[in-house]
Amino acid sequence: MFYREAGQFKTSYVADSQIFPIRQDRIGFAVLMAVAFLVIPFVGSEYWFSAILIPFLIFALAALGLNILTGYAGQLSLGTAAFMAVGAYAAYNFQLRVEGMPVLLTFILAGLSAAMVGVAFGLPSLRIKGFYLAVATLAAQFFVVWALTKFPWFSNNSSSGVITAQRLDLFGIAIDTPVKKYLFVLALVTVLAFIAKNLVRSATGRAWMSVRDMDVAAEVIGIPLMRTKLLAFAVSSFYCGVAGALYAFCYLGSVEPDGFSLDLSFRVLFMIIIGGVGSILGSFLGAAFILLLPIFLDNVLPPLASLLHLPFTNATVSHIQLMVFGGLIIFFLIVEPHGLARLWQIAKEKLRLWPFPH
Repeated sequence: MFYREAGQFKTSYVADSQIFPIRQDRIGFAVLMAVAFLVIPFVGSEYWFSAILIPFLIFALAALGLNILTGYAGQLSLGTAAFMAVGAYAAYNFQLRVEGMPVLLTFILAGLSAAMVGVAFGLPSLRIKGFYLAVATLAAQFFVVWALTKFPWFSNNSSSGVITAQRLDLFGIAIDTPVKKYLFVLALVTVLAFIAKNLVRSATGRAWMSVRDMDVAAEVIGIPLMRTKLLAFAVSSFYCGVAGALYAFCYLGSVEPDGFSLDLSFRVLFMIIIGGVGSILGSFLGAAFILLLPIFLDNVLPPLASLLHLPFTNATVSHIQLMVFGGLIIFFLIVEPHGLARLWQIAKEKLRLWPFPH
């Protein structure tokens, strides 16, 4: 009825291959962007900006970076938090040591710094794959945290390695309120998401997916494995580095090396598993799910426990959250390996055929 492409004729290849070929999708995305940019800044509270929306966008960007590497290129990585740490500390040092550097250039250079580290730790992918590659990237997690703690230059000679992000100025406008930080993060994430969407639809994205599906066959048909894999590591680490810089400058304001722990890498990995491996939309759905589920449980479990006269404490709620996360990961791996993004796609397919049987 409403969601049908009947009568929407395409007269060129460009029109047929656009990101949103169906008019309803374009309208829906435009409405979503209008709400995000024009409505939420006026109706959202400071708590929503600082505790929900900004971290959601930042973690969605980090999940997007990991999804490029794991979902599209098929290279398993457990070093996401390490690349985020490189981006955060690189942005801090660029702002500290280069006077007057534009904030956008700072974030780009922070992403490039993380990309170089990602390429260095992606070299083992040329010889190993799967679980062994995950262990190799796990080395990045421990090495980066060790280096940031061992060499005080990275933290401006701080004894504990803690850094405090400088104030951001964009074209003379101070980004010092939750609303301004939200709009800045939203704009940056939107642009990078569009770039990623077009990148995975290009020849580069098709090469990544060929290597993911069968690297031997990809090499036989002429796809250079070395360049393709290292480019995936570079692009993925760039996105994670920018996410780390936003994490330090727009979310926490002050970070330490131990804050970028292995637990953070696993959280981002859970986001793409639940949201959908190999899906741009899945990165955002997974980030929203992982961030909103604890808030939902924190607000539901205590009243439910008091209603049922159960001795729930804060520790009990925390343990239940971990149990729910583990159960959901097992559920999605068994029932729907492609995650929430696939469920959304199935819902749209059923809507296009409704009320006729599928």
